[in-house]
Amino acid sequence: MSARVTTTVEELRELLNSGQPPVLLDVRWALGDPHGRDHHEAGHIPGAVYVDLDRELAGPPSPEGGRHPLPDLADLQASARSWGLGEGRPVVVYDDLGNTAAARAWWLLRWAGVPEVTLLDGALGAWRAAGLPLEAGPSAPQPAANAPDAGHVTLRPGGLPVTDADGAAQLAVTGLLLDARAGERYRGEQEPVDPRAGHIPGAVSAPTGENLAADGTFLPPEVLRKRFEDRGAGDAAEIGVYCGSGVTAAHQIAALAIAGFDATLFPGSWSAWSADPARPAATGPLPS
Repeated sequence: MSARVTTTVEELRELLNSGQPPVLLDVRWALGDPHGRDHHEAGHIPGAVYVDLDRELAGPPSPEGGRHPLPDLADLQASARSWGLGEGRPVVVYDDLGNTAAARAWWLLRWAGVPEVTLLDGALGAWRAAGLPLEAGPSAPQPAANAPDAGHVTLRPGGLPVTDADGAAQLAVTGLLLDARAGERYRGEQEPVDPRAGHIPGAVSAPTGENLAADGTFLPPEVLRKRFEDRGAGDAAEIGVYCGSGVTAAHQIAALAIAGFDATLFPGSWSAWSADPARPAATGPLPS
């Protein structure tokens, strides 16, 4: 994956003040918090369009697909057009959670063939820390002066790789399968939302939160590279990532990309795996 992953606050400020602003998406979401739109309307980066992760970045939940299956392509395309996406226009996404939710939009759009999608490094916290203004209320797409095709994007799946439960099980044996959830969920000490506790046998714990510095920006590429090499990425023929429902795993794939590694997403993640009683669940730390 060679495309750029992040945009800085200063770069975004300059783009928004130019005659060619990007499409700016606010993916305000957190597990257990259904008030993303309210948070957006209370204050967002000027020109940002609210994106509903549960409704627009995922299909209906099911035991087979997990809590956040990939959306139907036609539905995703309709949503993308409503956000103002046009052919060739760059997209910047952010949230208020270190981009751990916004990365789902980043990954989905890259998977759907949108070539220039970046995460606002540091997310909304970095914009606030820079003393830049917010606007309140609902927002609508802001077309660029030279973007007559805004709202007419055509999505094409396959831009990034995906795997299913069988493929994830195989990756844990023949490659490297990273579990992006918190360590206590990986070890099976806690399971607040999914049917069973534990992890996919052979998976290696790599919590998403450890991709970030204290200010919510991504760690430097060389630090991320060592983090993943310490977990076996340097020797792996292929890398796969899962989490609880395929959201924070996308953030892990972004961090891997910054570090110079390509990775495959298991969208169903633990929510789908643990719903199948035929799938084994391991607990405790990975044996040394």
